[in-house]
Amino acid sequence: MKRKLIAAVGVAGMVIGLAACGDSDSKGGDKASDAKELTVWLTVDAQKNWPELVKAADDAIVAKHPGLTIKHEYYGWPDKNAKLDAVLATDKAPDVVEMGNSEMIGYMSTGAFAEVDPSKFENSAAWLDALKESVTYDGKTYGVPYYAGGRVGTWRKDIATEAGVTAAPKTWAEYTAALDKIQAAKGDKFSALYQPSPDWYAAMSFVYEAGGSIAKKDGDKWKGNLSSPESLKGLGQYKELLDKYMHADKTKDESDRPVVFGQGNSAAIFAAAWEGATAATPENDKVGGLKDKLENFVQPGPSGKNLPVFLGGSDLAIPAKSKAKDVAAEWINVFTGAQGQKGLIEKGNLPNNKTDLGPLKADPKTQVAATAAESSWFVPTASGWGQIEKAKLLQTTLRDIGTGNKSVEDAAKAADAEIDKVINTK
Repeated sequence: MKRKLIAAVGVAGMVIGLAACGDSDSKGGDKASDAKELTVWLTVDAQKNWPELVKAADDAIVAKHPGLTIKHEYYGWPDKNAKLDAVLATDKAPDVVEMGNSEMIGYMSTGAFAEVDPSKFENSAAWLDALKESVTYDGKTYGVPYYAGGRVGTWRKDIATEAGVTAAPKTWAEYTAALDKIQAAKGDKFSALYQPSPDWYAAMSFVYEAGGSIAKKDGDKWKGNLSSPESLKGLGQYKELLDKYMHADKTKDESDRPVVFGQGNSAAIFAAAWEGATAATPENDKVGGLKDKLENFVQPGPSGKNLPVFLGGSDLAIPAKSKAKDVAAEWINVFTGAQGQKGLIEKGNLPNNKTDLGPLKADPKTQVAATAAESSWFVPTASGWGQIEKAKLLQTTLRDIGTGNKSVEDAAKAADAEIDKVINTK
């Protein structure tokens, strides 16, 4: 995930603050004082963007456990899980590993991660709902939320003004009325809203807002739920947006959305908060001065409330084969605790908890992203979820809906049938 770095953090102050954090432990771990070595796997995001926060956590833990050696390995997102899968089959598992929040499920369901006691971690009672779900399986906790990244509406103020719209929308009626005016003013070859149809993060926000879901639990089993009346309502609303306002290639995914948005043939996107800024970078800005033409807003939903968003982000987990579970939990608590969250916020991330989210809502720089993050949803915490993601089942379904290859009802029914085949497998 790309991020805009906002400010630097003083290392000395961070070390002092982190050293004051309370103890933590994992369930069934060895005594922290017995550990001589700790191996921490993080992604390159931490290595590139906040190495001083990592060092501060290290210094605080080593100060408490003199003689402890902390080793770090950093991985790119595409490589991390293949390496982790290989090492978990040996006796050389890392002690702390960073996971994308939707990656947690497959590992929790197979017993790869150690259970932890959430009460031992700062602000756990206020963890963001979607992040809390991502570390919970069968009522037990197997990880600690690290940070979050939200989704917001972003549009071109200059295009809106030309169409007679003078303020960012706060309601669904205002949103669609604005898009109608922009579409009429710019013509059929222009996309008032650039929304790639396979973008399941966006589409499922409409499903959940309408009271539907990707799947629901029936007893001890999960079943596909996209063909429920509520889910169909949300999918229908998504389809209507595509039909009215998306006039670019509906078969493409969202991976190059910032590039396309920067080309100037669309007025608005609903996307990860960093995408608008990325569109405005020199290499992507084909409009000229795009940075000053963009405005973020909390995406309204058809029900009259803010559209619930999928919170991207990371969790930290302790492999079950770790030989230093307790000190690993201590390191995680320091790194993700109050002072750690302060540093992550200053680096442009959303915090892992609602307590720290509150002040961000009062700051104009972070108000939109923080407010949007209050209402969120998460994927089904089913053992077979990883297979659904790997097969890109939702993307295929949404592409069929967006292009009209299938009706909403037929596509949803077919998706449920495919979901049911794999969602309960391990």
